[in-house]
Amino acid sequence: MDFKQAAKDTAQVITSYLTFQAVKTVLGQLKETNPAAAYWLNTFSSQTALQDGEAYLQALLQEQPDLAMRIMTVRQHIAEAICEFLPEMVVTRIQQSNTEHRRQHLERVTQWAEVESENINPEGDPEASSDSPVNPTAD
Repeated sequence: MDFKQAAKDTAQVITSYLTFQAVKTVLGQLKETNPAAAYWLNTFSSQTALQDGEAYLQALLQEQPDLAMRIMTVRQHIAEAICEFLPEMVVTRIQQSNTEHRRQHLERVTQWAEVESENINPEGDPEASSDSPVNPTAD
């Protein structure tokens, strides 16, 4: 696995997500201070894909450079605020998630094994199940 490329791809996804968060933050601010600008930015954002934060900002720079600069500033502030503890949080969350998935899988496998063992009689004959009527008079 190319860890360097995986890190680059992850950084790109995080950057785009932080751009999205910055847009949400600026929209919230604009709704209180400049509803017309908030309406414009909301309309622009609904028409321009935010999945690629860099392409979004390039398009916004063409239309409203002041809003683009504001979003870039907010994005940088968010990044600086979270990047210090983000790696540890990601690793911890993945460890916890993996543990939970393994626990659930083990419970399913164990329950399946219990059901299977209930369907086999003590002599190990898989054809006879515990649901079969027992004839007490048979020798």
